[in-house]
Amino acid sequence: MASSPAPSSDADDIAAHILALPQVEVLRADETSGAPPSTWGDRFFYVGPDRRRPFATIIEHDYAGSDEESRLDRPGVFRLSIELGRAEFARLFGHPPAEFAGHRASVDFTALDRVIPHPVYGGYGWACVLNPATGSRDEVNRLLDCAHERALRRHERSQDRRHRPN
Repeated sequence: MASSPAPSSDADDIAAHILALPQVEVLRADETSGAPPSTWGDRFFYVGPDRRRPFATIIEHDYAGSDEESRLDRPGVFRLSIELGRAEFARLFGHPPAEFAGHRASVDFTALDRVIPHPVYGGYGWACVLNPATGSRDEVNRLLDCAHERALRRHERSQDRRHRPN
């Protein structure tokens, strides 16, 4: 089996920043995780050990036939994806996620260091940045903090439901 390419140090720096947030866990897809080979090397960031829904991901390759618009197979290119939710997505892009399909023609999904709607999950309130650097880093950190806060609240609600008497 082919091994995944070594991740870029920039992707590792972003991952370290995310992992420094409270209660964050990461799942790195690989053979031992039971993930399909097409996802090996991908990183999924969660709040809490139940891994119900990631709030951020780092992907370093295309998914043939379903997710190729970012052209992640270019050398050194990776995509940080962040779950914004409807309100933050609309604030950032000027339209709600439900209207993303009508705006996608104006988005360059290959642009580096720009916060843009996610090419596949934009309609669900996700944004992404290819190779975040100085141009987007402050905004990326703010968006990661917002997504993390949303994930923390979601995790706390699920914990409250689990401990509620029937």
